[in-house]
Amino acid sequence: MEITTTETVPGREIAEVLGVARGNTVQAKNVGRDITQGLRNVFGGELEAYSELLATARDEAVDRMEADAEAMGADAVVTVRLETSQITDGGSEVMAYGTAVRLR
Repeated sequence: MEITTTETVPGREIAEVLGVARGNTVQAKNVGRDITQGLRNVFGGELEAYSELLATARDEAVDRMEADAEAMGADAVVTVRLETSQITDGGSEVMAYGTAVRLR
């Protein structure tokens, strides 16, 4: 499956647009991680545990988007975008979406 942020797949022609493919996940931080990251926040530096949490969430959202596109019979997902939003204190949603297409 080709996944791209561009409107086309280089060197390929889009034969059919199948619709919007999407995938999302909601991740929450845990108390232990929150304490250690809170200390780091006081002294400065990257909040590595949160970076890892969001990276995992992004990967999961993209995997779910790809599965949604495969279920539609797509060969590729173009114009892929990622968004995040706070769902609750300590919990964020990451959504991946794009246009599922069949290629020639």
